[in-house]
Amino acid sequence: MTGKVPPLAIAPSRPTGRGHVADGSLVATSSAREVARAWENFAAGDDVEAGVRPEILASWYRCRDRYEVDRTLNVAPGARGDDTQLIDNGVIFTALGGLGALAGREVERDGAVVTVTDGDGRVLGSWGDPSAQRRAELHNLAPWSSWSEECTGTNGMGTSLEMSGPVTVTGPEHWCEAFHQWACAGISIRDVVTGSPVASINISRWNASLSEFVSPWLTKAVACVEQEIYRRAIYEADKVISEFNKKNSQVHGPFMAMDRGGNVIAANAAAVTLLGLADEAPIVAGAIEPAERWISDISGLPDVVRWAKDRAQGNAQWSGYASLPVCPGEDATSLTLRPVVVSNHVVGMLCSFGVQEGEPYESNPDELAGALPRRVIGMRNDRLVLLAPSEIRYAEADRNIVWLITERGRIQAANRGLDNVERLLTPFGFRRVHRRFLVNLRRVAELERGIKGELFLIMDSRSHEFVPVSRRHAPELRRMLGV
Repeated sequence: MTGKVPPLAIAPSRPTGRGHVADGSLVATSSAREVARAWENFAAGDDVEAGVRPEILASWYRCRDRYEVDRTLNVAPGARGDDTQLIDNGVIFTALGGLGALAGREVERDGAVVTVTDGDGRVLGSWGDPSAQRRAELHNLAPWSSWSEECTGTNGMGTSLEMSGPVTVTGPEHWCEAFHQWACAGISIRDVVTGSPVASINISRWNASLSEFVSPWLTKAVACVEQEIYRRAIYEADKVISEFNKKNSQVHGPFMAMDRGGNVIAANAAAVTLLGLADEAPIVAGAIEPAERWISDISGLPDVVRWAKDRAQGNAQWSGYASLPVCPGEDATSLTLRPVVVSNHVVGMLCSFGVQEGEPYESNPDELAGALPRRVIGMRNDRLVLLAPSEIRYAEADRNIVWLITERGRIQAANRGLDNVERLLTPFGFRRVHRRFLVNLRRVAELERGIKGELFLIMDSRSHEFVPVSRRHAPELRRMLGV
């Protein structure tokens, strides 16, 4: 696997052969001084909208307002002793460790350190220049420390776990002042099924910048590891569909199969009718490919699936049920979940509608209340955009990326996943009308019927913005709009 990764050039060209850079180089430039002033103002409680890269500013907001990270922290805390994720992703970590060791040998001459973390930001391994590693250890940048944003603020590893693609954090862009002499570049490896991060790889350099070639190298390195994640997703889907086919003949009523992320892989005729999936041909046949799976718009289902997966670990005979509004506008329907287990790991769930068997699910309303934002944060070009919920007409999902359609144009949400955005905006009058769309009911201007009876919402009568409404959501939407 590592043979496919190109050579790594970590250091920019230097005028001298010694390989050292003058002290303070990362904070001496005018742009770095501007970021440092913005950091001082922001940490003091002011809002900043420009002068700092949007992905960094979004991270600062998380660190200050959500995680409340102490900016005077000078060492990373120790990580919690939970090895569940290590067991689940052992093959992935082995491949990533090989890449880390390979990169460590290449960057040793440039005074850099390569680190690999799990999806929680816990450092699993470190390679590179021995003197740089000793300096990094002063900040506890070493195995079994936690470098998530929640624990240690804006940094290459933690911030990469919060967003897709490579991220660089240089000098005063770090949330904690003690790390302002470091330049970091990191990238997360994400589960193709759940979209959540499972690991990250990061390159750090003390008091010296990183070359422009580091981010492309990280992208190519991660692509090699993600091939293994994709192969695992295909294998798991095949097992889930096989189990679904075995049980389907024994079930009376709607029945469907989901992957670990709650995406629907297969459904019988009754479930297809109930969920309005007649046009989803891959679901009827069984969706092996991750991109062909149906992203459910049943409110609360992703949380129930996560709960069921946690409860079923180590117990293939477990079952549990929840009551959810499967059909909008109607009473909640009971759903019973049973795990599909392969080699002691939950790889999917079988769901029977109208059945209550096993352990009952109880939601935690405090978690939802705690997630409400002071503002909605979006990103556009080189700016962070602070939005009042009333400014947003609707949100549209493109897989895990969510676009906010506003008076100020199309803006990418800082939060990933439509479920997360829905949780934030529901208290402000937003409702899911389609598996890909969330609308502000106060901003609906007109309704229009299609030639086949489809319902569309016109959010702006001037531009004739059309938002499709799924058949399942149409009755409830009419009731809420009074039409």
